[in-house]
Amino acid sequence: MLKTIPSSKLVVGMYLHKLCGSWMQHPFWRSAFLLADPKDIQTIIQSGVSEVVIDTAKGLDIEPLATAALKPEQSPAPAATEAPAVKKLSKAAEWRRAKAICESSKQAITSMFEDARMGKVVSVETAQPLVDEISTSVVSSPDTLITLARLKTCDDYTYMHSVAVCAMMIALARELGLSEEQVSTAGVGGLMHDLGKAAIPLDILNNPGKLTDQEFAVVKNHPLEGYKLLQDNSNISPEVLDIVLHHHEKFDGTGYPEGLQGEDISLLARMSAICDVYDAVTSTRPYKEGWDPALSLKRMISWQGHFDPQILQAFIKIIGIYPIGALVKLESNRLAVVVEQSEGKLLAPKVKVFFAIKPKGPIAVELLDLAATRCKDRIVGLEDAEQWGFKNLADLWQPA
Repeated sequence: MLKTIPSSKLVVGMYLHKLCGSWMQHPFWRSAFLLADPKDIQTIIQSGVSEVVIDTAKGLDIEPLATAALKPEQSPAPAATEAPAVKKLSKAAEWRRAKAICESSKQAITSMFEDARMGKVVSVETAQPLVDEISTSVVSSPDTLITLARLKTCDDYTYMHSVAVCAMMIALARELGLSEEQVSTAGVGGLMHDLGKAAIPLDILNNPGKLTDQEFAVVKNHPLEGYKLLQDNSNISPEVLDIVLHHHEKFDGTGYPEGLQGEDISLLARMSAICDVYDAVTSTRPYKEGWDPALSLKRMISWQGHFDPQILQAFIKIIGIYPIGALVKLESNRLAVVVEQSEGKLLAPKVKVFFAIKPKGPIAVELLDLAATRCKDRIVGLEDAEQWGFKNLADLWQPA
């Protein structure tokens, strides 16, 4: 049973399920563990964490008298059935929070992969605080963290790819109307979907060139390797295991490792296939430049049989027909970069105009809200940044 109690009531022998507040602010990079050292309790109290959640099924309960003294609002909340209310931040503040999540998450995910490489047990409690933080950011601004995670470097691709897929899985689960429990499960599955890559030799995983057929066969084993790493962990749900094992299945049955088809692939695994591919193709790797986001969606739509079409349509709604970072041509014969989505208006995002087609050349940067009634311009098509020779479009759509 979960109980929310004041941190001052903690005693050795309690099982700490969650530290209330942002996981980046408390003194532990994970928040679920058995309290065995009084120093840990002092550290929690001194850090300013006022409340914690304990699991009485895994550790000691609070004394009966102390339980009776708890205020009603300190009782465990019922399971959420809809997205929690989150205070909206300014766009700049959202980007700062997203950057902090990306920077902090790399340490946690790197540790998970290292534990997996060393044969240690990887617990869902390790991932849950990070998933909660990502979920809060996604509720407040669905496109910010997803877009920022695209700025991963080649060296940290494996780890930041996990953050991006986690964020997209959470956003997609909410778009599909899943329960908050399912949203959380989708996030954990997204975070851990590629854990099997810890079993791939680093010289293959970090190979900057094209893989041989033999090397690619090794890489294709990672879903099964991830499943093997996690299957004996009682804290990992069957749904998360299913995502890990089946995120490379295709709707037409041509995927791997089991060649499942249609609705024989679970809903969460069908979702993860889309999120995984989108982040992979839009990311720059040692052997290729990342594709433009909007062109990536266009190509994914054209791959008949790869994805569940209904889920893909829902995914497009969260990413946007013209995602952040997309290069677009305006009716005014100018080029612009999409910088923000307009709620409820997929065809009219906010853009930064920066280039004139005729006469050809750069112009003063101008921010346009294409959804505004006073704006008479509109998008007439997508453009390929590579063909135009634009190398640093991220400087336009990423806030300073």
